Amino acid sequence: MNKNSIPEWILLNNQIVDENGLIKDLGKDKEAVHSYFLNEINKKTQFFHSLDEKLHYLVKNGYYETAFLDKYKKEEIKEIYDFAYAQKFRFPTYMGAFKFYNDYALKSRDKTVFLERYEDRLVVNALYHADGDFEMAMRLIKSLMAQDFTPATPTLLNTGKKKRGEFVSCFLLEGGDSLNDISRISEFSMQLSKIGGGVAINLSNLRAKGETIKEIPNVSKGVVGVAKLLDNNFRYADQMGQRTGAGAVYLNVFHADIEDFLNIKKLNADDDIRVKTLSMGVVMPDKMIELARENKDMYVFYPHTVFKEYGINFADISIDMDKWYDILVENPNVRKRKINPRNLLDAIASLQGESGYPYIMFADNVNRANPMPNPVKFSNLCTEILQPTITSHYGDYDKRDEDQIGMDVSCNLASGHMGNMIKHNSIQETVNAAMDIMNSVSRQTNITYVPAVAKANRLNRSVGFGIMGHHGYIAENYISYGSEENLDLIDVFFNIVNYYSLVHSMNKAKETGEKFFDFENTKYADGSYFEDRGQILPKTDKVKELFKDIYMPTDEDWKQIKADVMKHGLYNSHRLAVAPNGSIGYVMSATPSLTPIKQLVEERTYGNSKTYFPMPALETAEFMYETAYKMDTYKVIDVIATAQKHVDQGISFELAITSEETTRDLQKYYLYAHYQGIKTLYYTRTSKLKIDECEACAV
Repeated sequence: MNKNSIPEWILLNNQIVDENGLIKDLGKDKEAVHSYFLNEINKKTQFFHSLDEKLHYLVKNGYYETAFLDKYKKEEIKEIYDFAYAQKFRFPTYMGAFKFYNDYALKSRDKTVFLERYEDRLVVNALYHADGDFEMAMRLIKSLMAQDFTPATPTLLNTGKKKRGEFVSCFLLEGGDSLNDISRISEFSMQLSKIGGGVAINLSNLRAKGETIKEIPNVSKGVVGVAKLLDNNFRYADQMGQRTGAGAVYLNVFHADIEDFLNIKKLNADDDIRVKTLSMGVVMPDKMIELARENKDMYVFYPHTVFKEYGINFADISIDMDKWYDILVENPNVRKRKINPRNLLDAIASLQGESGYPYIMFADNVNRANPMPNPVKFSNLCTEILQPTITSHYGDYDKRDEDQIGMDVSCNLASGHMGNMIKHNSIQETVNAAMDIMNSVSRQTNITYVPAVAKANRLNRSVGFGIMGHHGYIAENYISYGSEENLDLIDVFFNIVNYYSLVHSMNKAKETGEKFFDFENTKYADGSYFEDRGQILPKTDKVKELFKDIYMPTDEDWKQIKADVMKHGLYNSHRLAVAPNGSIGYVMSATPSLTPIKQLVEERTYGNSKTYFPMPALETAEFMYETAYKMDTYKVIDVIATAQKHVDQGISFELAITSEETTRDLQKYYLYAHYQGIKTLYYTRTSKLKIDECEACAV
């Protein structure tokens, strides 16, 4: 690109760093924001003489739905718009402004004119999800404009639009073993990908390569062929080119195809088996870790022989290997073979160093903390969603067989900004606002063409509130990542968030008379979830100071919520999940999720130009930042484990390693993470490895 053709704002943004990538002038980013608005946004934004004219134009021309606006008086709508614009919000970084106007703001159909400002998009979200409740809409717009939280990308992007995708971020589908089941999962994955969703599929029920079909031996092609099929599906079906399709497949390590499965992401794998865009994860029960530690042989099993013997899907058996392993080993009718579990662990670590995959779900850590009666068998593309699924089975329509519809998962997400929630003393208000929007998304989402997703959403109303901005906030307050003060802060903060999410869900159940499906058989109903839960007060002077004006629920408060939940139930089966916060973190000017930063100034390439995002408070706190690649990984694990105690689902957690670290080092991290109660591991990032992140699923 000719230098003269590069816009001024990009040139200014690029002057943050010198030719060696070192910080040169952070002030240039503020100049870039100013130039971007002066020369790009202001010139290309549609002018309207009044709010009435703007809304009339957007409705008449089919940009906005009308129903949500008709639920308010004109003066109420105007009051909320006036409040939003009175905040005089300014993007502190060019990257934040660029990401919003490039990816989220409503544009004309030819993409040449902006029809919304940041304030407009937030007002539409507040009005739509408050559903005519003016007081709620005002509460929502206050939290949104303060950037105390943000809805997930699909919600923020699609709300209120006449032509839109769904509000939900991602989906989890439990695959059955028949050709009918595989065909329907293939169809569902394309339909969900088309609307911009990320889809994770559990393949653990599928018969292994060489198993029988209709009693004919050695004809099953195994899970690799299905993974290849799904890879092609996701590449074909995207959201009209706006967002690429994104999928992931999971397999239990006790499945006989586990070694072939790992090969699908090897860079030198044959094209017949290698998948190009599909992500992949493994489900790892404690039994494998036990056998590896004792250096014993490990049997892997052929699922169809297990099903024929016990009439139970292999995904349901392999998730509970403490109970089933010896039974399967001793049964001569169950086909099996030996592998070395240490070699398998080494193969997983080696592949992670090469490709970043597979994700790992520590099955027993997940299910020990699972308050539901049914087990969690796999996770999603970003590894923070951990909810039980029930396998569906689809009949032969020519025989008029009835479908057996199980329960799959849709992820309704939002994320709070830790620093803003603490600085604004708004933890309770933020949790309430986020839960209100996520509940609205759940109520207004009905994916009828994927019946098991629609069924579970209707019965469970599961949501996932997460947190971003952690590393930026502690750096700003001169707290080292992984320090005693950091662990103290995490423990206090997440305990409060968990408490208020329980209160909100209980109040919603009390108000509506609706409990989530099978509540009576959960650890909430018998009160055991609340054992060892109570007030957590700061131990360190720094954290005491940060929380000096913030109410911390007392032991009596916790006793009361326990009694109230046992009496009235909970509206939501799941409440908390910490997503990666990729692109939306830029809009919020926040460091992503709970994990440490990768660079002091992050570099991204869009089109033919580079864009730089300096970390928050870099001017005053640069010396407090330590990047993930230089940090003690064990300390990072400690931080995530401290938060995990309070989060009913998972935390999207990346390991960051250098090229000097070995597969043995990685295995030590796995074992320590498992020991500390970590539920899932997301990507493993090597400092020189570029990974295409899943944006369909990230908040």
